[in-house]
Amino acid sequence: MRILFLGDVVGRSGRQAVIDHASTIRSALGVDLLIVNGENAASGFGITPKICESFYAAGVDILTTGNHIWDQREILGWIDQDQRLVRPINFPPAPPAAAPPWRPCPTAAAWW
Repeated sequence: MRILFLGDVVGRSGRQAVIDHASTIRSALGVDLLIVNGENAASGFGITPKICESFYAAGVDILTTGNHIWDQREILGWIDQDQRLVRPINFPPAPPAAAPPWRPCPTAAAWW
């Protein structure tokens, strides 16, 4: 399995680079699983549901996060529904979103 992790995509220019080139990079490198750290995708302050959807539409399989995920309020109602958005595992047991951090991999017969 070939996994590509793009770390810390920041702001509009970072998002656009991923959106514009994800498909080409996947094909060229034979990527099976594309993971993006999106915690700073909203101008360096969190991520929004709209940004998540744009990444998924471009071919991103999983979005990772960190402490900045909570900077955008609309993500609070979204994170429990989004099976591909991983909340920080090093948070206390009851952060604003309590979705389990481990889920089936969407593109491979494996667990991540």
